[in-house]
Amino acid sequence: MDSPSSNLYPANNDSPAREKLLSLRLALLRLHKTLLNMERREYEREHGHVNTGELFRLVIDHAQFAWLHNISEFVVRIDETLAAKEPVTPEYTSGAFSLARKMFVPTESGDAFQKKYFDAIQRDPVVVIDHAELARLFNNEPPDSPTS
Repeated sequence: MDSPSSNLYPANNDSPAREKLLSLRLALLRLHKTLLNMERREYEREHGHVNTGELFRLVIDHAQFAWLHNISEFVVRIDETLAAKEPVTPEYTSGAFSLARKMFVPTESGDAFQKKYFDAIQRDPVVVIDHAELARLFNNEPPDSPTS
């Protein structure tokens, strides 16, 4: 069965590298949606219900949602690569996985994104599940080098 994302891009370059990149994209989208829902619930607890249009504005403009832009931008870069006429290279996929591995390290002592991600994992069990799926993908993809 095709994943929903596989229908968005021309299948002009079916390859293991492309399939791995699609898997990473799908995992990031799931995680982004979970984190967005978590932030929405917290926002609504304080400010009341927001409709979809209001949520869209908040995601773009409100500081509480700003940290999620990193994930959105990552997915956009993957989308651009998948939509390009050139085949997805193993090197590109390896680089994307390497960047994701560094980005999605939940830690209290990391950069601003990693700290927010750490807090999200502490607050929402669904984030834990999505993080575990991402970790499984990372474990199936060898790191760039022994030092990564």
